[in-house]
Amino acid sequence: MDEYVKDLVDEAKAASYKVAAIPAAAKVKALKAMAAALLKNKSYILEENKKDVDAACAGNAVKSFIDRLTLNEARLKEMAKSLIEIAAFKDPVGQTIAAWKRPNGLKISKVRSPIGVVLIVYEARPNVTSDCAGLLLKSCNVGILRGGKDAINSNLAIARVLQNAAKASGIKSPIFFMVDRLEHEVVDLLLKQNEKIDLVIPRGGEALIRKVVATSTIPVIKHYKGVCHIFVDKSADLKSAVKICINAKVQRSSVCNAVEKILVHKGIARKFLPILKAALGQYRVEIRGDKKAVAILNGIKEAKEEDWYAEYLDLVVAIKVVDNVEGAIEHINFYGSHHTDSILTKTKANADRFVKEVDSACCFVNISTRFSDGGQFGLGAEIGISTDKLHARGPMGVEDLTTYKYVVRGNNLVRG
Repeated sequence: MDEYVKDLVDEAKAASYKVAAIPAAAKVKALKAMAAALLKNKSYILEENKKDVDAACAGNAVKSFIDRLTLNEARLKEMAKSLIEIAAFKDPVGQTIAAWKRPNGLKISKVRSPIGVVLIVYEARPNVTSDCAGLLLKSCNVGILRGGKDAINSNLAIARVLQNAAKASGIKSPIFFMVDRLEHEVVDLLLKQNEKIDLVIPRGGEALIRKVVATSTIPVIKHYKGVCHIFVDKSADLKSAVKICINAKVQRSSVCNAVEKILVHKGIARKFLPILKAALGQYRVEIRGDKKAVAILNGIKEAKEEDWYAEYLDLVVAIKVVDNVEGAIEHINFYGSHHTDSILTKTKANADRFVKEVDSACCFVNISTRFSDGGQFGLGAEIGISTDKLHARGPMGVEDLTTYKYVVRGNNLVRG
């Protein structure tokens, strides 16, 4: 085991110096080839994915888990599209962030550069393999990718296809490494390789992320759970509010930017909540409410304290009646996960206060939380949505996968 990890990180570190020098045009060519290869090899990838899905079904995995695990032709097309978008994005490596000249003749530039070797630990979402490979290549980083054991066949198939396509396009150095060992000890050992791995990004459930943070000796950018809120203010357009809440909850309930809590101003609760309940009922969404919501909506479950912290990732939503925008902000900052929260309002002062005082990576006004996405932000695919504050926050695109260096030039200068 130790030898496996040592060889892996040694190879990745050696490759990182070569990948850092890949020209922009070569990366674009490789990314386009990788996108085409996903579609060309769809039968092979879907066959391997079926093995994982069948095993999950046989193990009585929950519906939301199987949804995240499953690939189909439409999702493969989305994966290919993401790679094409990444290829078209402005290359971050070598960008001058700032430049200035000192009186003594020093010409100083602050320039974007790759982070180096990035370990990404994630669960059963095979599309993450493709997105990460593309983003890491565009930013000239080398990835060590360790997906969940439930998606091992899918991940290995996607990795082979992408690696072969990059090599055929002319890139000689490995661009990422797929961990093909399933033992938990492999991850534990990798998380101690701070001399060879520069950054860890865990993507998955809260338990996975907390374990990575507790174990790692390498800097970690956390992508914690998405306890996303929508606050329906007193002045909100109620018809639009229903549409937004439904979209945020049911369009894809198993993802981190789906809304989990809906807060409603007390001034509209009696009018709005029955309409919202009827709309949610059409999609069989289970509602759990605070005492005020239960008093208005007969038959719903009363929420427990743990409900306000929960990320359901399912057709379940908790509803609370609040006194005002201040009450909504206090609730979100106390119970939320600092991911994505939205206010629906016509009152500019309330919108301005909400986005200023809510301590989340993404603060929205009059839109669904489902827009919290790198692609929707114009960033191409994302490595994840960081709930940290250092060094990246929110959807992480290619720029967030770079650090910077100072390049200083002079004319034979010495310091006196």
